[in-house]
Amino acid sequence: MDNTSGTGGSYPIRQVDTVSLKALAHPVRVKILEMLSRYGAQTASSLGELLNESSGSTSYHLRQLAKHDFVREVEGEGTARERWWERQPGALQITSRELATSPATEEASRLVTREFEHGRQAALAGFMTHGADDLDAEWLNAASIVTSNARMNAEQLGRYARAMEAHALSLLQEIRAEGEQEGARPVQLHFNAFPILGVPASTGSPRTRKKTVHGK
Repeated sequence: MDNTSGTGGSYPIRQVDTVSLKALAHPVRVKILEMLSRYGAQTASSLGELLNESSGSTSYHLRQLAKHDFVREVEGEGTARERWWERQPGALQITSRELATSPATEEASRLVTREFEHGRQAALAGFMTHGADDLDAEWLNAASIVTSNARMNAEQLGRYARAMEAHALSLLQEIRAEGEQEGARPVQLHFNAFPILGVPASTGSPRTRKKTVHGK
């Protein structure tokens, strides 16, 4: 699972290690990263307003995130009392089989992925529920929500996912390199490609089902 931020140019991907994952594994810290990704640089006070937390709480969590290079101070902005913070640019690879199955990190891995996914679901649900009321036709026509289903083996799924990721990243870097344009607003881009769990025995074509039965 990737959670991304950046403004163009190079696009580093950071594999989060055990120590950093444990430091991130707090609901408020995950939400802070999400707010910085969505809305850009913020202060502890503005994050407190966004998250309904005290500025003392967000300030503490920002310092912990900074210790593990998830966020950084914005150079030349703010004061000693009111600092501006931004996410480190690039993608966070926050899950792997090793982190998800290790006794030392399993709980932390699940908490972080769950909090990021809750944020994504809430953003999508908000658009689906209120988009028609809050946005004009230009934005509604520009948005896209697509779901496709297919039957693939692991190699095919991996090939499809890597190709889609590469194209999406190339296009995103191109758009970010243009700089912020007039009328810009925060948008969120999702891409998911995964095997469905709990597959019933009746799945697949008659030919493949027949082959499976005879192959027992």
